[in-house]
Amino acid sequence: MTGVLAKTGVSFVNDLFNGFWVVLLIKAGLVLIVFLSAPMVVGYMEHKVLAHMQSRLGPMYAGRFHGWAQLIADGVKFVQKEDVIPSAADRWVFALAPAVAMIPYILLFAVIPFGNNLFAENLDIGIFYVLAASSISVIGVLMAGWASANKFSLIGALRAAAQLIAYELPLILAAAAVVMQAGTLSLIGIAQAQQRYWYVFPQIVGFGIFMVSSLAELTRPPFDMPIADSEIIFGAYTEYTGLRFAFFLLAEYGGIVALAAIASVLYLGAYQPIPGLHFIPGFIWMSGKIGALSFFVIWLRATYPRLREDQLQRFSWTILIPVALVNIMLTAYFKVAF
Repeated sequence: MTGVLAKTGVSFVNDLFNGFWVVLLIKAGLVLIVFLSAPMVVGYMEHKVLAHMQSRLGPMYAGRFHGWAQLIADGVKFVQKEDVIPSAADRWVFALAPAVAMIPYILLFAVIPFGNNLFAENLDIGIFYVLAASSISVIGVLMAGWASANKFSLIGALRAAAQLIAYELPLILAAAAVVMQAGTLSLIGIAQAQQRYWYVFPQIVGFGIFMVSSLAELTRPPFDMPIADSEIIFGAYTEYTGLRFAFFLLAEYGGIVALAAIASVLYLGAYQPIPGLHFIPGFIWMSGKIGALSFFVIWLRATYPRLREDQLQRFSWTILIPVALVNIMLTAYFKVAF
């Protein structure tokens, strides 16, 4: 039985190196490497999955064979684009907004466990940390919308803020039910508590609520009203070009990977294998689960149309939140009764 405090799990970096600053620098470097590489893989996967699902020919040409150089072509395109700042914009806020949107997702990777000792930090309040950090990025979107001096950008930013308020609550309630069942706030402890069975089975309703709320927080289809191109051009990102816009895309793909990783830890056992397949390393299990959930997020983009703003708000306040509260009560009852 895991306790409220994390009692097990020491990072492999601490085992291999001594000295606070050495360990800190190595961990920071590894987290940055993961953040800069994993979202690129998801971005490449989105190009290819959408190309196949929607019969798009464009992403199949760059590099000749199956469009393998599409990401490279996109990177060159972003670098070559002119960095334009509107004359009426608040230049400092406009420039800082992409970083504020991106940095919280970098912080999330510091506590995601990919194995028994394959992580940067094992926080006693890990779930609080990730839920708090994941809600900060919307501040960057608000900064972008306000600083752009564009009414479409401001409308998109306000939509993003309203969406976060509506869907952060069911997200937290779904995670709270898992914490209640696991008996710990540590992500390592939650993963270890699923050695016998993954929580997706007793918490299937919570898993659905968590995934829907994550999509809404990421403003991914069908919850992409803040960037509805047919209504408000491209929302808070309308005035952004070049590398600044690329940073917002990196934050979006980083958010997909981060929230897929959190869902894997809470509901799919993180690095815990399927019984009988323990010979496969935990890192591969965790990466496969993140990849599967990321594929699901991309699949929805190619499948479902965009909801209206009133439908989105109503769905959260009248359906998801009441169901999440009932799920917590049932979890508490079974936790006490059995």
